[in-house]
Amino acid sequence: MRVYFDNAASTPLDQSVMEAMLPYMQEHFGNPSSIHGHGRTTRSAIEVARKKIAELLGAAPSEIFFTSGGTEADNMAIFGSIEALNIQHAVSSPLEHHAVLHALEHQAKTGKVQLTMLEVDSQGNLNLDQLKHILQNQKNTLVSLMHANNEIGNLYDIQAIAEICREYQAVFHSDTVQTVGHFPLNLHELKVGFIAGTAHKFHGPKGIGLIYINSDYNIPSLIHGGSQERNMRGGTENVYGIVGMTKALELAYQNMEADRLHILGIKEYMIQKLQNANIEGLVFNGACTDPDKSLYTVLSVSLPPSDINEMLVFNLDIHQISASAGSACTSGSHVGSHVLQALGLPSDYATIRFSFSKFNTKAEVDYVVDTLKKLYQNHKIAQA
Repeated sequence: MRVYFDNAASTPLDQSVMEAMLPYMQEHFGNPSSIHGHGRTTRSAIEVARKKIAELLGAAPSEIFFTSGGTEADNMAIFGSIEALNIQHAVSSPLEHHAVLHALEHQAKTGKVQLTMLEVDSQGNLNLDQLKHILQNQKNTLVSLMHANNEIGNLYDIQAIAEICREYQAVFHSDTVQTVGHFPLNLHELKVGFIAGTAHKFHGPKGIGLIYINSDYNIPSLIHGGSQERNMRGGTENVYGIVGMTKALELAYQNMEADRLHILGIKEYMIQKLQNANIEGLVFNGACTDPDKSLYTVLSVSLPPSDINEMLVFNLDIHQISASAGSACTSGSHVGSHVLQALGLPSDYATIRFSFSKFNTKAEVDYVVDTLKKLYQNHKIAQA
């Protein structure tokens, strides 16, 4: 059996999405900046897509801009707001994706802002009382806090964070890469300044994403070289990517509750199987076992110290199981996960992130858990 449990890294492309994209790969190939018929066709497709995405996210079409993905969107929000909105202080957390952390750290190192990190506890909870205290004493502040953590799955109350930011007149940016297409968002009600999304997290194509920029804010372009995206992003638009992302988001909203229930069932089944696997010392990280406080798509598991831990992801791969060590963004690195370090997890534990989609089954869970049990049992026998 071949099992793909790394959907938080990237999801398989939905067949309906591919079918929507194909005409813009084969027939409608005109440059959308051209004024002839071929160009007008692709330009129309982009604007129809923008309107549909805005409708789904509770935004105005003029507030949606297309990017290459979540990383570019996060960078655009951070660099642009600091430059244009007189931001002097930034607040984030050590659990953020590197697309946020590295951008903020760069701005702090170059003296553009003073950067403060919120305290987090061993379960990955943010200290929002600290956020209030900081904002009471700091003006012209950017708050950048994610909606859900990509490694441990913790889901944060961005409504509460948005209200705190509004109370103290702080600019709020949220990395929503793991939640766009999985949770309903109404951006006008939320009153967030910026969000980021990327299509390949909800069965769309790679290389296409979006940024929402609240109409209250005007920020400069991150990429220069053309007047595309209303002068906000130079470069010819990824037309078939935009069409594919729109179709994927439409499907996600149409089937959101049914998909959520199916995926949550898979996750809860795996939690039960792992609890009954008799792997001594196995722990779940953060709030990932709480259905009300975590992504229904992510389960983070730490396994006890063992000589096989260093090669655990590779051993799973040998058994045709795809999963991540922490997250896909750190799995290929010799540097440990900054998220797990912030939680104080012992370095001799092995952490595996299993993440699920609508295409996964309980039979796959059975195979994965059985494989894990055998790997640790065989190691104990060899050590005896």
